[in-house]
Amino acid sequence: MLLTGLAGCTYSDHPTEPAAAIQSTPAPTASSAAKPALSGETMRDSFGNVDFYTTTAGDTLAAVAKAYKLSEAKVAGFNGLQPGTPLAPGTKLRLIPDGPGPGAMGVATVDANGIPMDYTVEPDDSLAGITYRFNLTEEQLAEANKVPFAYEKGNVFFIQAGRAIPLQKNAVDSRSGAGAEVKNSFGQTVYYTTVDGDSFDSLGYKYRSTTAQILLYNPSLAADQPIPAGTKVRLIPGELKIEGAQGTFTTDANGIPLTYTTAPGDTERQVSFRFGVTDLRAANRPSKGTGGAWYEFTDLPPGELASGQTISLALDKPINNPER
Repeated sequence: MLLTGLAGCTYSDHPTEPAAAIQSTPAPTASSAAKPALSGETMRDSFGNVDFYTTTAGDTLAAVAKAYKLSEAKVAGFNGLQPGTPLAPGTKLRLIPDGPGPGAMGVATVDANGIPMDYTVEPDDSLAGITYRFNLTEEQLAEANKVPFAYEKGNVFFIQAGRAIPLQKNAVDSRSGAGAEVKNSFGQTVYYTTVDGDSFDSLGYKYRSTTAQILLYNPSLAADQPIPAGTKVRLIPGELKIEGAQGTFTTDANGIPLTYTTAPGDTERQVSFRFGVTDLRAANRPSKGTGGAWYEFTDLPPGELASGQTISLALDKPINNPER
């Protein structure tokens, strides 16, 4: 089976553990310098972002706006009010836009508390528009979708018209994520051994891998079955040949890829993705000078490599071509 370099099919540093589930929590008091000095209740999303605030006596639009680093005009607009409108205690204020706007004109679904859960992308939508409308950072949006980045080199990466994208994470077991990792020389986790509480979601959020990818890399697992504790899960394609990385490779005693022999049609990008390599050129630097990698290309713009070359996949075991 061939796997193309679609959204999420690339490498990244490991994200942090998933945040708590969506819940209503009291707003912090003034004793916490990093949080708003308001006493009303808040409604937070799965990342801890405050989407709604319920007022108490003495609250004003201006004070609420300042606490959440918004303009009074924006908070008023989100709630169909005029700036300066007095607020009765118990007023539930939106801190996110109410409905479509520039760059995010599609339909969203919300839960019973009004927290946006998923969104269907429309033509001409933008990453900036979507993150603004739903009070998310680009990193949070990427994590919710189990992809390393929401963009790549300035280009929108997975935001495509018609695609339904999650806006929140599912709750995961607090015991998850404590298993042993085997990393390559670039610091990327190649294997993870599961513990009680691990699931496709917990692995997906931590390592930015979709359930479909994990199943593809680990044929012994099943989507409708829990992952047993002690399972060694592969987090890179590895033995799975993918489009643009069809060659053979060697490994060390721990199964970490060491060298790779290129095949026709291989590209730097796909070879790097297949083996969790973040800097293929650094592992294949010339023995002299400060130029780029010594290996040869057949088509430079797309990064297509000449076939039959044995190159290093390990930063700590570089192959330095003596002729370069």
